[in-house]
Amino acid sequence: MGTLSYSATVSLDGYVADASGDFQWAAPGAEVFAFHIERLSEVSTEILGRNTFLLMKYWEAEPDAGSWGDAEHEFARRWLNIECVVASSTLAREEVGSERIRVIPELSLADLKQIVEEAPGEVEIFGPTTASAAIRAGLVQDFRFLTVPHVVGGGLSALPEGTRLDLSLVEHRVFANGTVYHRYQPR
Repeated sequence: MGTLSYSATVSLDGYVADASGDFQWAAPGAEVFAFHIERLSEVSTEILGRNTFLLMKYWEAEPDAGSWGDAEHEFARRWLNIECVVASSTLAREEVGSERIRVIPELSLADLKQIVEEAPGEVEIFGPTTASAAIRAGLVQDFRFLTVPHVVGGGLSALPEGTRLDLSLVEHRVFANGTVYHRYQPR
């Protein structure tokens, strides 16, 4: 049986994207990217929405031969070893390509519980829209936030509106660029 985690890179004021949808301010430097690579070794299953999946398709194949360095190749290698579940009512199976990727039209809480129960390790739910029902239902066992020292003033919040959580800090790390990693678990 797996565990369910929610990870997000957020601005200091709690947003994963600004009001125009931009999240380039959250691009990781080398040290934070190395942390992402390390973190992926714990993930057996990734749950994504359509837009996040399409963004992550970048890691399916090197865009131009020789354009990636060692870190990008290692991230892609690890990413390609993770089973993915994409919650989308508009994504066609033929758009996915890989057999390691499953498309479901809607992510119900029952579906989510079954995915976590059948997973051999950590199940990471990625994206605040996809994760919102799981967060509200209290199913998330680990909250992992990379807080970037950037204030965007509004946009897509990392947590659903009205969310109330009582969490304990179980791990933290400060990176040279001012990004701070916080890992929390429900009390």
